[in-house]
Amino acid sequence: MARQLDEQIAGRFPVGQRLRVLDVGMGQGTQALRLARAGHQVTGLEQDATMIAVARAALAGEPEGIRERMRIMEGDGRETGVHFLPGSFDVVLCHGVLMYVEDPDPLLAGLARVLAPGGLLSLLVRNGDALAMRPGLSGDWAGALAAFDTTAYRNRLGLDVRADRREALTATLAGIGAPLHAWYGVRVFTDTAADGAAVPDDLEALLAVEEKAGRTDPYRGVAALLHLCGVRG
Repeated sequence: MARQLDEQIAGRFPVGQRLRVLDVGMGQGTQALRLARAGHQVTGLEQDATMIAVARAALAGEPEGIRERMRIMEGDGRETGVHFLPGSFDVVLCHGVLMYVEDPDPLLAGLARVLAPGGLLSLLVRNGDALAMRPGLSGDWAGALAAFDTTAYRNRLGLDVRADRREALTATLAGIGAPLHAWYGVRVFTDTAADGAAVPDDLEALLAVEEKAGRTDPYRGVAALLHLCGVRG
């Protein structure tokens, strides 16, 4: 996903431009910190105190120049209008958040609002068109059958959450003025890997295959996650 995001940024902004980035629901700050290291001015917004503590600890170990480029804020991603003015950011990330939001449309509208014209909106969502893949590949036939006609599922944390269908999200992005520009699949072949599995020796080959599959039909359409990139008009 990081490679996909870098591809979109490189194709939209001049090389060397210091971008204003907002990471909504930044979690432990993996993408936010990576972009700060790349020279961008990054704001991470997160409401979970544990994740904030992890992100702040990671940031504290960085050189002063990187620490100065990254700001961590506690807050709800559905309240970006409270924290930021319209057009405040060139890039807005919202990765792994929508599945926890019952009605994501107001959140998405708020994200589009804080994007500058021509800005990039990056979403990572659970693929509602492929919910049967994980139980099916694991031999859970009852679970696979039940997954065909729903966007609800139970994640690996044991939480009941929701997935998004690409067609519906495409319509939503058009409606909020940030129409879909590109989309990718994420975790096409590796979704059934066990949590905590050892990193394979052939990691680079694995990543190359996943990256290729994530941009190639029909493989990307059955990925566990979808990475959708909209552009603010």
